[in-house]
Amino acid sequence: MTDNPFFVQSALPYRLPPYAEIREEHYAPAFERGMAEQLTEVEAIAGSADPPTFENTIEALERSGELLTRVTTVFFNRASADTTPGIQEIQKEITPRLTQHADAIHLNQRLFARIRAVPADGLDPERAWLLERYVTDFVRSGAELGPEDQKRLRSLNEELSTLSTTFEQNLLADTNASAIEVDDAARLDGLSEDAVKSAAEAAKARGLDGKYVITLGLPTAQPVLAELTDRALREQIHKASVERGVRDNAPLVIRLAELRAERAALLGYGNHAEYVVADQTAPSTRAVTEMLGKMVPAAVANAHREAEQLRELAGFDLEPWDWSFYAEKVREARYAVDSRLMRPYFELDRVLRDGVFYAAHKLYGLDFVERPDLVGYHPDVRVFEVFDEDGSALGLFLGDYYARSSKRGGAWMNSLVRQSVLEGTRPVVVNNLNIAKPPEGEPTLMTWDQVNTMFHEFGHALHGLFSDVGFPYFSGTAVPRDFVEYPSQVNEMWAVWPEVLANYARHHETGEPMPQDLVDRMLESQKFDQGHGTVEYLAAALLDWAWHTLEETPADTLEFERQALRNAHIDLPLVPPRYRSTYFAHIWSGGYSAGYYSYIWSEVLDADTVEWFKENGGLTRENGDTFRRELLSKGGSVDPMTGFRAFRGRDPRIEPLLERRGLL
Repeated sequence: MTDNPFFVQSALPYRLPPYAEIREEHYAPAFERGMAEQLTEVEAIAGSADPPTFENTIEALERSGELLTRVTTVFFNRASADTTPGIQEIQKEITPRLTQHADAIHLNQRLFARIRAVPADGLDPERAWLLERYVTDFVRSGAELGPEDQKRLRSLNEELSTLSTTFEQNLLADTNASAIEVDDAARLDGLSEDAVKSAAEAAKARGLDGKYVITLGLPTAQPVLAELTDRALREQIHKASVERGVRDNAPLVIRLAELRAERAALLGYGNHAEYVVADQTAPSTRAVTEMLGKMVPAAVANAHREAEQLRELAGFDLEPWDWSFYAEKVREARYAVDSRLMRPYFELDRVLRDGVFYAAHKLYGLDFVERPDLVGYHPDVRVFEVFDEDGSALGLFLGDYYARSSKRGGAWMNSLVRQSVLEGTRPVVVNNLNIAKPPEGEPTLMTWDQVNTMFHEFGHALHGLFSDVGFPYFSGTAVPRDFVEYPSQVNEMWAVWPEVLANYARHHETGEPMPQDLVDRMLESQKFDQGHGTVEYLAAALLDWAWHTLEETPADTLEFERQALRNAHIDLPLVPPRYRSTYFAHIWSGGYSAGYYSYIWSEVLDADTVEWFKENGGLTRENGDTFRRELLSKGGSVDPMTGFRAFRGRDPRIEPLLERRGLL
């Protein structure tokens, strides 16, 4: 196939993938050629007769696999954001092949010997750190194992990659199939007018004109439960949410956990959690266990107090599908805050331009120019060119904000082109959210949670856009999992910063700013329900931890889950985990295995950094420059905690987090 667009470097600005030219039949040949080319390059490096140097070994490896990187980046973003049956078939076939390919490199003994023989003397700090990382990666990938153990490792890795793909595809299918069909609009009482229109639009997209469809988001708690007055419908939605994946994914979960445990043992670790944490910023599994365990009693006590308040208001014993509804009633009664009345002030384009982009301009001097001439991978994708304060071009930002049946749940950021001096590339990044799309011509009105998520994901985007590293290995968000959420969590603070909030929170029809008393009540109301939020998060984190510190393989997924929550003293029937095992995509198909603790671990750094911004004047260019220079620009090119100390001047303190969570 001579016209395959992957076979040549993109001629578009910033090497944006040429989406208008890419078709499904291009992927498989590009993967085949890409893997073959990289193996040839690797063999030339491993078989070189020249003494190993940084340039002919490490730098050469960094340059290898250019075609494979191009197709892999485009394909897996497409598989997550806009899949098709054809894409899913390719994914099933290619994922284990890519695992075999990675093992062929990491278990190449001649290559590993050359890497270990590269002299470290005279290398600058980034090169020395890259050499150290390569040695570590190869060891963690089994390079020091004997032939029989390596053979078993290859088999484990291949099965793990296949099962992870199956889990992901099962979950997408089950989530789509579990959407709730509603015939009578009266049953949607309580929903805002725009939410009802979005439900009608979702039904129309499924060929159900005249009906309404409530689609499910990834977490257990579905946002509509806070507004629907029909208790039976709330129950139906909740049960559909928590039962996802039980039939097809329950056995996969056990097998995935079992395989990960065996692989960890093969590599010399007590369990999978030990294997993961050994390469994170957390000092040990014990440190993670202790931190999570210390937070449980206070969080559970807070949740019990909140439950009593809700029960008193409701006048009967609550069920899980009642919590959000009556929590909203408490907010209305105590703070005079009605989330439905807030949505008209959060129109998507205004939040993006006058909120997210405005904060980035004030803090970092960035400007954003929409480029309708540049095509994304789906008609909903918007492309923006990003400029630094001096007018120099920085990169491209793509926004893909609407939910669709071809997109997995949740919100995330991907790098489509990694910045590096070595390759002469500037960053291209994309943010994905899952906001219900309104009928054509109608405004997209967001919930407060969606506003916060948009700021959060843009924090990841900034981490990618500000990358200023020599080598692609270190680009942007290529940092430990328990550090990567830190910059994105910090960016959430600007959603509520008075100057920023006043700039974007304007009524979509009148342009009037959100009344200050409503702003004040909204911010005050955020303190309520912290117990519930912390417990549902901790329950998920501890469930992840239990699966990856197994001592023996469980017989039943749901029984193991129940016992794990009981053992952690966080088995509150009213507050189920944010994700149950059978739809916990983060840990089974999303790279967060034994790593969901990362959000709270990173939040320690985040809360401490928010204090720093406040102590130093908040939304100023000087503060932005400092944060960018010391942290965001570094990517993975320095040890993360060394970078934090350079920025903060000391180790992080946990007290700001405990105060934020109401745990002091």
